[in-house]
Amino acid sequence: MLRKLLFQHQDKRQLIIAVIGAFLGMTFLITSIHYLIKVNDFGKGSEILGPNTVIVQKKVSSFNTLNIAKTDFSMNEIEEMRKKSFILAVKPVESNNFNITIQTADTMVPYFRGDIFIQTVDPDFLAIKSTKWHWKEGDTIVPILMPRDLLVMMNMFMSSKGMPQISDELAMDIHFKFALMNDTMKEYISCQIIGFTNEVSSVLVPQSFMNYANNRFAPDAEQKITQIMISGKENEFGLVETMLKERHLESKNSQVVVGRLKSMVGTLILIVLGISIIAVFLSGLVLIQYLQLLLSKNLYEVRTLMRLGHHPKTLIRTFAVYFSKVFGIIGILGLGSFIGFKLILDSIFESGGLYIDTNISGLSILALIFAYTLFTLASYLSARKGIYEQNNG
Repeated sequence: MLRKLLFQHQDKRQLIIAVIGAFLGMTFLITSIHYLIKVNDFGKGSEILGPNTVIVQKKVSSFNTLNIAKTDFSMNEIEEMRKKSFILAVKPVESNNFNITIQTADTMVPYFRGDIFIQTVDPDFLAIKSTKWHWKEGDTIVPILMPRDLLVMMNMFMSSKGMPQISDELAMDIHFKFALMNDTMKEYISCQIIGFTNEVSSVLVPQSFMNYANNRFAPDAEQKITQIMISGKENEFGLVETMLKERHLESKNSQVVVGRLKSMVGTLILIVLGISIIAVFLSGLVLIQYLQLLLSKNLYEVRTLMRLGHHPKTLIRTFAVYFSKVFGIIGILGLGSFIGFKLILDSIFESGGLYIDTNISGLSILALIFAYTLFTLASYLSARKGIYEQNNG
């Protein structure tokens, strides 16, 4: 009865326009938040390097061949790059100054031996459990991160011997050992694979093991920094790439492509997110304005109902419930539209080679709940203010 009386003079054209605007804004808001999170998470867990991280070295030219130009980095060069606003961190990649080989030490697989080089990087750049990534003098096993190319080479060797090829999981169960040597001595030490990488061409070892081995087998050798790791800010990878070109630095192409892709897509999604927030905000204002207009058109009815004994809280609740239902319908329609868009966009991303997580982001649902709660509260406070003003008047 109250609802029929209070809403009999409403002009639904403004309501329909506001609902359409809020629906579109809500749909794009949920969609943009979801894909912003998923794109930023792209590649995490599949690679041991952290997000937006590249390993770079100086380009080799004829001047380097003639020893006119250097390919190693000075500390001044590293410090200059660290000062850039779009750079999060720059750290050197240290290499071995001694001879080292790796070989199988397991009766379950055929004997395999190869010369390698090892490197170590700052653990902050690695997406691995720190409990596994440690070594101290006296430990019997060195944890290592192996380049996947080396596993491919091992599988080719296995195939040539008529042996079954090995998976990542099986490779991490195989026993290996290092042979560290110089002109006067040689030492064997067991090692175990704890992960693989597509981006690093060397076997990675903990910093403590590298320090021990270099001090023991090459104490007088100068440690030259020929590679560095650079971590750039989200959505600013283009600036990192520009810096690499200006300084004649190069990186593995796949690292640059992924960083560029995430930066471009992330920027576009941020633009859509900004527009969506503005659309939802403006639509909410229109709906609140519509509520106030509805109150002004029903001043006589509101005053009459209060004089007849209806408590202001009852009238406030009537308006609040009505608009909470409107916001609820907008939210449900927006969520349904988001799911439809998600199915289409997931298929497009997959066709384009961007294999992102297809699970619905919890933060996008929280954004929907937050928007619903905010607008419901705003409508309640607006109705409360308008009705109590009439009651006091």
